[in-house]
Amino acid sequence: MKFNNSTLLLISLLFLSTNLYAQELYDRMDDQYKESCTSIMVASGASSDGSVMIGHTCDSNYRTWLTIEPRKNFSIGDMESVYEGMMHNEEPWDMRNVVEKGRIPVVGTETYRFLNVAYPCLNEKQLAIGETTTEGRPELRNKAGMFYIEELQRMALQYCKTAREAIALMGRLGEEYGYADWGECLTVADKNEVWHFEIYGSGPGNPSAIWVAQRIPDDHVGISANIPRIGKVDFNDKENFMYSRDIKERAKKTGFWDGKEDFIFHKIVSGRKPFSIREFFVLSTLAPSLGLTYDAEELPFSVKPDEKVTPEKMFELYRSTYEGTEYDIVKDLSYTAHRRVRQTDGIYKEYDEKVYPISAFMPNDLQNLLNEIKPGIVGRYRAIALVRCSYSHIIRLRNWLPDEVGGVAYFAFDNPAQTPRIPIYAGATELPQSFGVCGQHRYREDAAIWAFRETNRIAAINWDKTRKIIEPEMAAYERSMMASTMLEDQAVALLKEGKNEEVEELLNQHTSSFAASVMARWRELKGRILEIFIRSM
Repeated sequence: MKFNNSTLLLISLLFLSTNLYAQELYDRMDDQYKESCTSIMVASGASSDGSVMIGHTCDSNYRTWLTIEPRKNFSIGDMESVYEGMMHNEEPWDMRNVVEKGRIPVVGTETYRFLNVAYPCLNEKQLAIGETTTEGRPELRNKAGMFYIEELQRMALQYCKTAREAIALMGRLGEEYGYADWGECLTVADKNEVWHFEIYGSGPGNPSAIWVAQRIPDDHVGISANIPRIGKVDFNDKENFMYSRDIKERAKKTGFWDGKEDFIFHKIVSGRKPFSIREFFVLSTLAPSLGLTYDAEELPFSVKPDEKVTPEKMFELYRSTYEGTEYDIVKDLSYTAHRRVRQTDGIYKEYDEKVYPISAFMPNDLQNLLNEIKPGIVGRYRAIALVRCSYSHIIRLRNWLPDEVGGVAYFAFDNPAQTPRIPIYAGATELPQSFGVCGQHRYREDAAIWAFRETNRIAAINWDKTRKIIEPEMAAYERSMMASTMLEDQAVALLKEGKNEEVEELLNQHTSSFAASVMARWRELKGRILEIFIRSM
């Protein structure tokens, strides 16, 4: 496609006006299915150091405030509230539009400290959870149920130490009190194993839940990306499968299983092809020797990677827009620019350069405009890294370290392809004040996300040039974050001496200072990036 300067200016202004305030707030729909989050799982034998890893992108307009919830004590007989509406409030104390769905007897008398994000994700015992909405058949949803998925996650992190305990508790609560949400997949991990857990409503009548969990083999990787993936359930394999107590009877009652065919879970709850571009890209990238094809009817549930997966590889996967592949949506949006640059010796050097003036982070309206001008010029492939991401985390769990430092969430606000990650350890007790403010409702300088969002949005307008500023900065912070061996060794030594409070202060300060450095740097970069944008007009 050919562009002149006036066209480029128009497109840039359109990009800025529709994108600066993150107005891509709603999930894109593909064949009426949501495309909202991506969760990748790496079992211990598939990772480079024996750690278990999961990742999660929270894509769409969910709240961006996060806190570390303290431990609580209850008495036998106490009741605990179950809520709906905590996904979109502006600050932790903001209870506007929050509804108490019901109350249940407390599960235990003591709780664990946990990292509370829109979808709660990590507790002090190295239990971690990622999430993706799989939606499923609308006939299965029963809004009369008490629990939404984020509240099940909260309960699991409050009371459980292991993935199996968490799955059993969430399944029991969903069955007993009813599951009200759309179909969901939770990737549930502890320091030894990782599970793929899918849960759905039970249809009309008394609300309950239908669910299955399948363990990722110890030397495999898996992925959930908004499509049910669990296939044939082996009811005799208790080591690798867990499921709701009356699942066969309820499945027959829904009419989506005749009781005679193999029990293929994704067919019962969805009927959709059990993968799309993200599942294919991740599995084929990590295991190219398998020769997986995008036009296949089904992909393996999990794969053994050709090479062990490092945390850095996980960071890379979560930055992916399929650049350089046939699935890159901007591969046909380029032109050849003739450059004339004066060198230090005064002689001008002339050369041609291929330029991509529009990035994969363009708003939907701009994609639609370009496809209106020339049908099919923008590909329809949903990338992993998105401009409408609220936050993302990659969690690493290590059984050879004390829980306080063995578990760490590498957390990022906004687009994971444009924002450095910030380490939050399982033993931390406090977060920076700006982390407790959501930036989705309005521009707020006291909300941490806006330190990144404003810079990232402006950078996305001229990403072909500004990425040369952003990406090296991200890489430098990533290297610094991963070079934390000294900090972890210091924490381990203090723990051996029983100095737990000093460890908490050490970990809190590490997150606070790292976050302050990153946020200040991204605010500084905004000026340099604006200069590039203005010069290109």
